[in-house]
Amino acid sequence: MKTLGAIFAGGAGRRFGSDKAVALLDGRPLLEHVAEALRAQCDAVVVIGREWPGLDDVPDRPAPGLGPLGALAGALGYAADNGFDQVLTSGCDLPELPSDLLTRLRPGPAVVAGQPLLGLWPAELGSRAIAWLEATTDRSMRGWIAETGARVVPFDDAIANINRVEDLEALTAVRGRPLSHD
Repeated sequence: MKTLGAIFAGGAGRRFGSDKAVALLDGRPLLEHVAEALRAQCDAVVVIGREWPGLDDVPDRPAPGLGPLGALAGALGYAADNGFDQVLTSGCDLPELPSDLLTRLRPGPAVVAGQPLLGLWPAELGSRAIAWLEATTDRSMRGWIAETGARVVPFDDAIANINRVEDLEALTAVRGRPLSHD
């Protein structure tokens, strides 16, 4: 199956206080860590909701400002339009994705327990996602997960999620490396 990796990077970063995608870990932006992990498991990688050097940028569908579900609809539409069978999704704030993420989530639809943006989605769900967005005010990923009957896959190993500056500092401390600054 041909797999597209999609990085959700259109959020405002309110809890972080600035743009999380460009926050540095080991001297590299968080988004680059995610892109590297997805490249190892996918046939191509795109970024949703922003421009990023070296990656195709894909707009949310059916319109911007619909949150992660609009990003997912954009990724699914891009995948279907470009011959991909499925989409492996991640937020830009998950810099330590498991190297076997795709294998562990097969078959889709499936998401990692506690990480609703980290999922595997059949590309054929794109039109259904747009219809859901147009028919309901529930734009939550949890609502969409329930609507599609996506499997929720527990992972024994925690996946670092960088929502706040303190999360980045804690990850850096655990890794034993100095925090990089802009």
